[in-house]
Amino acid sequence: MKKHQEQEKGTIVSVNVSAEKGQKKHNIGRCLLVKALGIEGDAHAGMEIRQVSLLAKESIEKIQEKGLDVRFGDFAENFPTEGIILHELPIGTRFKVGVTVELRLTQIGKICPTIAPSMPRLATVLCPGKGSLPKS
Repeated sequence: MKKHQEQEKGTIVSVNVSAEKGQKKHNIGRCLLVKALGIEGDAHAGMEIRQVSLLAKESIEKIQEKGLDVRFGDFAENFPTEGIILHELPIGTRFKVGVTVELRLTQIGKICPTIAPSMPRLATVLCPGKGSLPKS
């Protein structure tokens, strides 16, 4: 297993929220992350463990390469990231978002309710091992 070092860096490529759970998220450009709450205005704010959802841009691109029309936010991720292998980080890993926000990884993978009804195989293949769920 690869040993992770503090200098690993990734980039957030989109900031997505939704007003209700179970819906695709839309890009709002920037957000306010509130300690112990999550993203202000997002349906998942305040959840015990899964306040913020991250998914690698590279995972989304793999699905696009298979011919499916998916965009950032379609998997209910708040932050699509680039350049860091989130699903290989151990639970409990702390990392910074921006200059002042620190998140702690609490879960790897999830069932994607926004795509599960229409594409159950895709939801099973992509989400359980790839999405990363930290809390603030």
